[in-house]
Amino acid sequence: MVVDYSKYHDVRIDNQLATDTLVPDVVQLQTLQDFVRWKDAGVLGPYKPAGFSAVYPHFRDPDGAWVAIAVYAFSYMYDASLGSAAPATPADLADPRWKGAIASSYPNDDDAVLYLYKLYAEAYGWDWVSRLAAQNIEFGRGTPTPIIAVASKQKLIGIGGAGSLTAPLAPGVQWVVPDGHPFMAWAQRAAILARAAHPAAARLYLNWAISAGVQQNSFDGWSVRTDTIPPTGLKQIWEYPNAHVDGFPRFMADRAEADRWRQTFTLYFGEVQGAPTPGWLGLHPGR
Repeated sequence: MVVDYSKYHDVRIDNQLATDTLVPDVVQLQTLQDFVRWKDAGVLGPYKPAGFSAVYPHFRDPDGAWVAIAVYAFSYMYDASLGSAAPATPADLADPRWKGAIASSYPNDDDAVLYLYKLYAEAYGWDWVSRLAAQNIEFGRGTPTPIIAVASKQKLIGIGGAGSLTAPLAPGVQWVVPDGHPFMAWAQRAAILARAAHPAAARLYLNWAISAGVQQNSFDGWSVRTDTIPPTGLKQIWEYPNAHVDGFPRFMADRAEADRWRQTFTLYFGEVQGAPTPGWLGLHPGR
């Protein structure tokens, strides 16, 4: 398994296909729009693993070109020791009392974080964004960075990281989804490449990934399947209107709109700084 930012993996795969040097058998990425164009280009190997019909319809391609294998959600989080003093909603993040106390992944580096910030801007307005920009946020590359900052007591609040409402991903980190306020969630898509060197292993992987047992025990409690029962207190992810599960694929499909949001937030928060967290992996990692 080779881990890198999806925006590098997708063009890496494009180049490998163009140069007949393909490395992976299966691709699973946050760049949801790539699966649509790859299907149109005929470079995916359609396959419907066991349980395919149980996957939520919006989370699977009807022809089996791709299928979602996990649900991820991004929101904000805080040091659990804050208790009732913690910010109750994302709107509270611009309160001056949190100046210097916030870590965030860059909204202009990761499209899922970009979409979360877009939802915040639309909900609270550009004046709110200006006040947030004045908070001396410590930005980092990679969505684990705010979780690490809060878990290590470097910061009290994190923005733009994954989490769970069932149990903390890291000790002492409270991830929050306030009723009536935006967060974002999506179904991570996976597909077998038509030129896969190990198609049988690829099919086995997809069967395992969407199996009822794996989905029932997902780290955040949410499943891509309609026949798994969420833990007590949770609804199916598509039942949260403030999760915008259908909005994120539309956002990812409109690259010009995404770029306008990315550059606008760059004006507010500055250019992305630092090397990518996985390092620079080159053209053919995994060989």
